[in-house]
Parts: sequence; C-alpha cells; structure tokens
Amino acid sequence: MLKKLFKYLLYIVLAFFVLSIASVVLYRWVKPPITPLMISRKIEREAKINYRWIDISKMPQSAINCAVAAEDNNFLSHSGIDFGAIEKAIDEQEKTGRVRGASTISQQTAKNVFLWQGRTWIRKGLEVYFTYLIEFFWSKERIMEVYLNVIEMGEGVYGIEAAAQHYFNKSAAKLSPYQSALIVAAFPSPLKRNPAKPSAYLSRRANTILSLSQKIGTIKFDEKSIQKAKERYEKRKKK
Repeated sequence: MLKKLFKYLLYIVLAFFVLSIASVVLYRWVKPPITPLMISRKIEREAKINYRWIDISKMPQSAINCAVAAEDNNFLSHSGIDFGAIEKAIDEQEKTGRVRGASTISQQTAKNVFLWQGRTWIRKGLEVYFTYLIEFFWSKERIMEVYLNVIEMGEGVYGIEAAAQHYFNKSAAKLSPYQSALIVAAFPSPLKRNPAKPSAYLSRRANTILSLSQKIGTIKFDEKSIQKAKERYEKRKKK
C-alpha cells in the first residue's frame, strides 16, 4: 500500500510540474481565456465578467509607467522577487507597525493568472514557484502585458481596456496620464474605489503616482533599457 501511495503521489507531483510548465509556456503567446479570480468573483458576487484583452502596443504608455511607479519600482531589474523591497517592508513594520505590501508585478501576475486568492503558506509558495516560471519563460514586456490585461479593476472589470471603457467611456489608448494614474491608484482596493468618481484620497494618490512616474521616466522593454535598470539597481544595493 505504501509503495502504491508513493507511486500515486509521484505521478501527481510530476503531472503538476508538467501541466504548470506547459500552461506558462502556452500563455507566453496565448492570452489567458479566464483566471481563477474571475471565476471566484463570478460565484461569490454573481458579477459579470468584463474582460477585454488588448496588445501592449495599444496600451497607453502612461498606464505602464504608473503601474511601475505605484506597484513595483524595480520591475525591470529584479528576477521576480524584490528582496530589497521585502527587507524595507519588514523594517517599516518593525519600526511603525504598518504593514506594507512588497509583492512585485511578476508575483501579482502569477497569482492572478494561475492561483486562487488567500494568504496560506501553500498558496504563497506556489506564487513564488509560478513567479520564477514566468520570469524564466516570459519577457518583462509579456509579464506587463498580461498583468495590465487581467488585473481586477472594479466589480467584474478586468484589465486596462475594460476599465477605460467602464469608467471613462473610451478606449485605453485614449486615456490621459491622469486617468491612467486614477485607475492604477485604485488597484489595492478596486471594489471600493471608483476612478470615475475619485475621493480626495484617490485624487492625491493618483497625483503622487503620476509625479513618481515622471521621475522614473518612460518604461521600455528593450535589452539596453533592462540592462541599465539592472545596473542602477545593483549600485543602489551596494550603497
């Protein structure tokens, strides 16, 4: 019985690795048809799924810049996990008691596309696993493209194109930089915040993100830009 049980467990583990790698490789070129979050929201809240995929070439540059400024300053330079950001978050929590997230855009993408919501150690471990998988098989540009297409941006609203249509009645390509910043500012609590009717806090947050994005500059995905970002990151780590 023990031999049979071990054999079955081995098959399950092997099947998991094969299927997980195959799905990551497939999504390198194919858009995810649906995500676990979309399914769970549909069941829990009976929300319609407003999901409209667009190529990254049709996304406003301001949305990409604001996403990096707000969610992951070191997106171009890390390998999936930003250990420097994690250390800062831990230090801040110890000093102030404030809990600050340190998940990278790569981690958020892995979680949104392949996993369920929750804070268990098993899910967190799988998040790290899928994060390194997408960093290995996908380009940074592809990670950003998937991220801005699947992230939850409102009640049943997923992706920058659906958000632009839902909140501002226009295509994502026509969003102003401030409108992009408002949508990104709502990311942490998309079911509670409305970019079309921003609170005073959301407006301040959007202005802060917009200002920071201008300091960071235009995010480009060519090899030269990524290499420069990595070099700057390494210099900061040594200081």
